[in-house]
Amino acid sequence: MSEGTDDGADDTVDDTVDDTVARREVAAEQRYVGRLYEQLDDLREQAGSALDRTARSGTVGTPGARAERDAFMRLYGQRVRTLTDVEARLCFGRLDLDDGRRRYVGRIGMSDEARHELLVDWRAPAAEPFYQATAAQPGGVLRRRQISIADRRVTGVQDEVLDLAGFEASGVDGAHVVVGEGALFASLDAARGPRMRDIVATIQADQDAVIRAPLAGVLVVQGGPGTGKTAVALHRTAYLLYANRERIARSGVLLVGPNRVFLRYIDQVLPALGEADAVVMATPGELYRGVVATAVEAPEVVALKGDLRMAGVIARAVAARQRVIPTGRSLDVDGTVVRLQPRTVRDARESARRSRAPHNEARVTFVRQVLRDLVRTLANARGVDLDDDTRAGLLAELRESRDVRREVNLCWMPLTPERLLRELFADPARLGEAGSALSRAERELLHRPRDAAWTTADVPLLDEAAELLGDDPGLGAAGEAARASAEADRRAEVEYARQVQETFGGAGFQTAENLAERYAGTSASGSVAERASADRSWAYGHVVVDEAQELSPMMWRLLMRVCPSRSFTVVGDVAQTGSAAGAHDWASVFEPYVADRWRLEQLRVNYRTPEQVMDLAAAVLAASGSSVAAPTSARVGRDEPQFTRLTDLDGLAGIVEDEWRRAGDGTVAVITSRAAHDELSALVRADLPEGVVTANSDALGAPVSVLTVAAAKGLEFDNVVIVEPADIVAESRRGVNDLYVALTRPTQRLHVVHGKALPAGLG
Repeated sequence: MSEGTDDGADDTVDDTVDDTVARREVAAEQRYVGRLYEQLDDLREQAGSALDRTARSGTVGTPGARAERDAFMRLYGQRVRTLTDVEARLCFGRLDLDDGRRRYVGRIGMSDEARHELLVDWRAPAAEPFYQATAAQPGGVLRRRQISIADRRVTGVQDEVLDLAGFEASGVDGAHVVVGEGALFASLDAARGPRMRDIVATIQADQDAVIRAPLAGVLVVQGGPGTGKTAVALHRTAYLLYANRERIARSGVLLVGPNRVFLRYIDQVLPALGEADAVVMATPGELYRGVVATAVEAPEVVALKGDLRMAGVIARAVAARQRVIPTGRSLDVDGTVVRLQPRTVRDARESARRSRAPHNEARVTFVRQVLRDLVRTLANARGVDLDDDTRAGLLAELRESRDVRREVNLCWMPLTPERLLRELFADPARLGEAGSALSRAERELLHRPRDAAWTTADVPLLDEAAELLGDDPGLGAAGEAARASAEADRRAEVEYARQVQETFGGAGFQTAENLAERYAGTSASGSVAERASADRSWAYGHVVVDEAQELSPMMWRLLMRVCPSRSFTVVGDVAQTGSAAGAHDWASVFEPYVADRWRLEQLRVNYRTPEQVMDLAAAVLAASGSSVAAPTSARVGRDEPQFTRLTDLDGLAGIVEDEWRRAGDGTVAVITSRAAHDELSALVRADLPEGVVTANSDALGAPVSVLTVAAAKGLEFDNVVIVEPADIVAESRRGVNDLYVALTRPTQRLHVVHGKALPAGLG
């Protein structure tokens, strides 16, 4: 348990104030919060008016004037969005300091017209004591107050006195009034809804130290269930964007979550912190542009596709599409037969490979050299001199020849990553050639029909192929002429932009190349997140990965490629690894890429799971022989875990209904094995009122959700019913890891329903 929550500093203060005093404190905060919202409305109106004026204003038509107008449009538009996004719980805390000042902390910083501070941004250094002060080291903080707001109305306050002697001696208003038990434990007891609640106000000092850790390198946050890993990752994202804006805001942050349910669950947290435009959220199955991988395949296939040997398989598959001919080929060129010799193809292939360009781009070199040799052969066959006048016509004939196009394509075909992988996995001969380093049994695992749906394990293979193939610039004179023309236009535009900068100034704000791109229409005008999402080759300034233990080595290879600076925040728990391709330890994941530039921080306090439930989960983990220590729970729950033995499932719906009634406005999860999920979903849904139960793991919102362990990972519920834990263990490739995940989902009650013998540790 972190300091400041169990130190006992406010046990000596009478915190049993009556309702009248509590209402008085709430009313006092309401007056101040009302003033903050008035200021927010004024600021939003000002920004909206400025945006309106700028949108209606004309320009003199020069690139410089248009650039200035665009810059102001983006500035005011982003300001309006930020001021709108922070509407909910604009202010969430107050510090009473030993110098007599009060400091209010919220999502953004605000001052009044006289520049008097009204609200401190939670990421600013002045707000650090709100998270870091403890009773042992108060750091000048007498009292920390948490303020709860709903619809601009203060609904409650929670106080912690950190310096009792200083607090009583200060003589501040309400010096002997302490309201509530502290926000952390109040938030722990609150019902969970279908979205993750923003916990800025309950971040503890150990979490805050991780949030504010330096940007450089890879920060791995290892933490058991309920330790706040996801909250830390989200708030670290917002903090890094705030503290390192010049370094990473322009390139953006990629946030990778385990599934779309999870991303919807958290999708309001970052906007509420004022950092939406620079963050791209994706699941591992969405990391290759244009593909949303949803199909499921066997764990042994997932493990194989995640193996780094697959990078070599893809490279050999690409190289195999760069062929030479064993014997000469006769080609008809508008009635003239010419001979394509093996040496011509071999020399052209070696020349193209020496360029080290991706396959599709190197193809231009290959085609150009083959045509250069063939045009001489055609000129000799026609008995004409080869000069500038004849060369263009002969080249045009070669490009129009069906025979020439066929042979060139057979030797070096332009390819897409999707086509490469579909043909590779569908053709045993291609797979045998490219997968020579794999066993026959492994190659058989990869074999599948051409029209098979994409899986998450395919995504890093598609990206690997895209990296090796590059874009297809096209074949033929038209393509080359278009590229030459575009390059000439580009040079002219850059030169014009440079002249504009010299005439009107502003060279220090953007390069001539950037200015030229903007007005040539090649520079996207959307937010960083929009532009990054549309560009496979985008290089992010920082990457945040949640449930990182599930990612395969090939997926990490993809992520390292999209963040060349190797700046990562990685949160996970190797004791919860469920994927067959996931991590056993962090060193094996990161040392090949960053050597000594990664560091490990551990969160050891479980703020979510009651002690009784956590002890049970820890016993299961220990019984499995795991070397990973379960976290210590921060609180004792009201209920002991309940076990019910059923000979059949007829009584399950009644148990689930009872837990739903007990949860009140909270949520209930029924966690099952994959094999039993559909049957149990139908059973529970049939017996409970319509609209109460959802069995769709792509959406949360109903009071009761029937989920597999994979769908429940990363989520939390008030009450959890685990059905037949022995079956969950039997399905897991990582022993009791899945059961450990299931056991640690509840914030209030755990109910285990079983007919078979309980796994070790549960008995």
